[in-house]
Amino acid sequence: MFGNDIGIDLGTATVLIYIRGKGVVLREPSVVALDKDNNRILAVGEDAKRMVGKVPGHVVAIRPLRDGVIADYTMTEAMLRHFIKKVTRGTGRFFRHRVMVCVPSGATDVERRAVLEAALEVGARDAYLIEEPMAAAIGAGINVGEPRGNMVVDVGGGTSDIAVISLGNIVISESLRVGGDKFDEAISRYVRRNYNLAIGEQTSEDMKVRIGNCYSRGEVMTMNIRGRDLVLGLPREIQITSAGVAEAISEQVQSIVDGIRRVLELTPPELSADIIEGGVVLTGGGALLRNLPELVTEQTGISCHVADQPMECVALGTGKAMEELDKLKDSGTILSTSRKGGRRPR
Repeated sequence: MFGNDIGIDLGTATVLIYIRGKGVVLREPSVVALDKDNNRILAVGEDAKRMVGKVPGHVVAIRPLRDGVIADYTMTEAMLRHFIKKVTRGTGRFFRHRVMVCVPSGATDVERRAVLEAALEVGARDAYLIEEPMAAAIGAGINVGEPRGNMVVDVGGGTSDIAVISLGNIVISESLRVGGDKFDEAISRYVRRNYNLAIGEQTSEDMKVRIGNCYSRGEVMTMNIRGRDLVLGLPREIQITSAGVAEAISEQVQSIVDGIRRVLELTPPELSADIIEGGVVLTGGGALLRNLPELVTEQTGISCHVADQPMECVALGTGKAMEELDKLKDSGTILSTSRKGGRRPR
């Protein structure tokens, strides 16, 4: 007796889980809180994220994924086991389910195998991998099987994956280790350098979400933030503008736009014509950064728009890909393994 088909967007910042027939059933931060004294896991996901920067020294908040791939295998396995148990409660043991997990297009063979092994270790009967831009395109409603060029840019927490897709295959792609995390780090450095103020990860992320912008011109938004004065060592509150945030992340945003330009330059002419007609599709949490589509259009001359439900596109596509599994296997875009045998590229 078989169980559910499950799709997992194993993101650097957030894990999303899709169950066939139910849609996206879980969205939680990729964080594990660990007590170093006894090596005991105290919390996972949202509960663990609330502990970041606010717990005793012997409790650490671990992000087991970095740059879109597994950095801490043991913690990734524990986190996955917790999330899967949470969403499959009452539906039978997990090994009866088929699972598909996404990976960045630039992931190495070793990194891909680690993801497959993690899925099997937490009990999957069969595990499959799909590259993030392909999953994002499927989740965005693009008919990837057509002989037509489509460009997708998935701006995630750890990576930005840029790809041109046609006939069910990724024709050309580039994976940049730039995403929401790098935006947060750049904002933190900017505040430290310009205001002598140390701020936490959550404050940087809040600034990005609330007043993040790709343009320093136009409407100016402001936000009051609090941190520790690096000179006096005391708490202090300052006001930051959206223009300041735009300046802070300008280098990271430009690297994504430059990556789009590089992929366009290598795209075959006939597919380029299709992209001019259909435009560039942005997915992922980073796609919600204000004026990113306008900046891409300004620098490439090609229209750009954000997909519906951009934060869920990869999870939706990963789940929907299970319905097209045989077709995707034939196209060579799926890597799979099962509990009965070894890994087998398809």
